[in-house]
Amino acid sequence: MRRLTWLSTILLALAFADPVAAQETRFESASWETLRARPYPEWFTDAKLGIFIHWGVYSVPAYSGPEDYAEWFLRGLQTGDSLRVRFMQDNYGSEFAYEDLAPLFRAELFDPAEWADLFRRAGARYVVLVSKHHDGYALWPSAYSTGWNSVDVGPGRDLVGDLTEAVRRAGLRMGLYYSLGEWTNQLHRWYTDPPETIGPYVERHLVPQFKELVAAYSPDLIFADGEWLNTAEQLHSREMIGWYFDAVGPDAVVNDRWGAGSDIGFRTPEYSSGIGLTDRPWAEVRGIGRSFGYNRNEKLDAYMSAEKLIHFFAAAVAGGGGLILNVGPRADGQIPLLQQERLLQLGEWLAVNGDAIYGSRPWRKTGEEREVTLERIDPTIDFDWNRNGPGDPIREDDFTAEWRGYLEPPLTGSYTFTATADDGVRVWVDGRLAVDEWNDAEPGTAEPTMRLVGGLRVPIRAEFRERSVQASVRLEWSGPDREPEVIPRSCLYSAADGREADGLAATYRSSSQHLVYTQKDGDLFAITFEWSDGDLELPIPEPASGTRVSLLGRDGVLPWSYSDGLLRIDLSTVPFGEIPSRWAWTVRLEGYAAEVPVESGAGE
Repeated sequence: MRRLTWLSTILLALAFADPVAAQETRFESASWETLRARPYPEWFTDAKLGIFIHWGVYSVPAYSGPEDYAEWFLRGLQTGDSLRVRFMQDNYGSEFAYEDLAPLFRAELFDPAEWADLFRRAGARYVVLVSKHHDGYALWPSAYSTGWNSVDVGPGRDLVGDLTEAVRRAGLRMGLYYSLGEWTNQLHRWYTDPPETIGPYVERHLVPQFKELVAAYSPDLIFADGEWLNTAEQLHSREMIGWYFDAVGPDAVVNDRWGAGSDIGFRTPEYSSGIGLTDRPWAEVRGIGRSFGYNRNEKLDAYMSAEKLIHFFAAAVAGGGGLILNVGPRADGQIPLLQQERLLQLGEWLAVNGDAIYGSRPWRKTGEEREVTLERIDPTIDFDWNRNGPGDPIREDDFTAEWRGYLEPPLTGSYTFTATADDGVRVWVDGRLAVDEWNDAEPGTAEPTMRLVGGLRVPIRAEFRERSVQASVRLEWSGPDREPEVIPRSCLYSAADGREADGLAATYRSSSQHLVYTQKDGDLFAITFEWSDGDLELPIPEPASGTRVSLLGRDGVLPWSYSDGLLRIDLSTVPFGEIPSRWAWTVRLEGYAAEVPVESGAGE
C-alpha cells in the first residue's frame, strides 16, 4: 500500500514545478486563449470509449429514488429529502450521521487488477475514477482531508494509487474526476454558503489539494465537476489547468466543467442523446442505468440493453464524439454482475467492429434516420423523465407526445386547468384550448377555467414537446371540492365508451438512427443496427467501379449494385453461421471516403 506523506507530496510537487523537468511550453501563467489553442492529444480523440467509476462512502447506502443519483445521498440528507432521510433512519438509526457510514466503506473485495482487466476486455482505452465527489471524501491519503480519506477511515488503502497502477499495467490511460466543491467543508459549504464566499476554500483547500493529487498520480485526464455556482476566475481554474498541463505534459487533457468563462476542454453532455459535431471533442457521460453511484433502488428496465448501449455508442462516435460509460461498484469493491455483463458485451462487439470506431472520424453525414413511435395507455399525465426518455424506441431528447381520450368530471362546476412542462405543453378540453405553455412567440388564447357537467365525458387532448436534457410534464386541475391535483386516472378514459377509467391513449414520436457512418484511412464504414436478409441500402453517391465492400469480422467481399441513388449491398450471400457479431454490423467500403469529398452535395 502506498501512502503519501507531507514530505513526499512536497517533493513531488517541486519536481513537477521544476521548469527544467517540465515541457518547453509553459502554461501555468498562460491566457485562456493560449490554453484553448493547445492541441487535444491524439490518444484521446482516437480512444472513443472510457470507463467512469463512481465509488465512495455513498456506495454504502447505495440508495436514492429510482431515477436519481445515488452519489447525492448526503445532499438529500441535508435538504431533508424524505426518501433518503427515512431510509437512513430505518436502516442505521436516528443518531447515525453520514460520516458514520465511512467505516462501512471497506472495499474488502476490491481487486484493481480484476477491474483493469474487465475494462480492457470491454474495449475501453481509458478509465476515469472519481477521486473525490461532492461529499469531500478522498480516495487517496490526502493531507487536506485528514480523517476523511480512504486510508484514514474505511478501506485503509490508497484506492487511487492502486487502481492507477493496475490500469496502466493493463495498457490503458488513467484519468481522475475531481469535484471542485464540497458540501461540508468548513471553509466553504458548497450549496449552503453564498457562492461568492468561496475564496478561502479555493486558496487553502481546492488548489493545494488539486496539485497534491496531480503530483502524486500524473493522470492523463482530469474531469472537473461541481463548478456551476461559480466563475472560473473565482475557482482559479485557469491557473490549475495551466499548472496541470505543465506537470503532465502534452498527453494531458481536461473536460469542460471549470466554471463560467472557462470555455475549455472536451464537452461532456450528460444523459443526453448526443450533441453532434462541435468545435472540439466531446464524450457522452452516462451510466448503464440511471445513476452513477450504485443505486439498489434502481429498476431493471432502467438498464440499457446490450443492443441499445451499442447503438448509442456507435451513434455517438459517428457524431464526432465518444462515450464515458459509468460503473457503480458496491461498497465491498465488486462491480455488479449486470454491469459487468454489459461491459463484456460491448467488448465482444468492439472486438469485431473496432476498426470502424477507434481512430475514426465523422463522415460527411452521420447516418440515416426514420421516425419511430411508441403507443400505450398512460394512467395520468404526470412524468419526470429527468435525463431519460419515455421508453424504447423513443430517444431521450427531441421527442413529442400526444395524449387523447375523454375526461369525466365527478361533479358539475367550474374547473381550472394548469400544466407545467420542460419544454412545452398545451391542452384542449372539450375542443377549447385550456393550457398553452408551448413557449411560442405568439401563444394561443387559452381558457383555463371552464364549466363541466358531472358524469358527462368530454374530449381531452394534450401535446408535449421535449428538446434537450430534462424532460417533465404535469397536468393538474382544481374544481368543486378539489384542491389543485394531477387529474386522476379515475376521471380519464382512453375511449368514449370505455367502462373503466384507464387513462389516456398516448403516442410518442421521435427520430431514430438505424444506420451510422464513420471513416478512417480513406475507408467508409456503415454500421447498421438492423440485419437485412436481402440488400442493405445506403443512400450515398455511387462508388467507383471495382470498389471492394466487405463485412467486418468476415473474410471475402460482398456483391453490390447501384441504381436510383442507392448503393445496394447484398447480405443474402452471408450464411447465418457467418454473421460475425450481434446487435450491429459494419460494412467497409475500401477507399470510398477518400473518393467522395466532404464538400460534395450528392447523396444528402
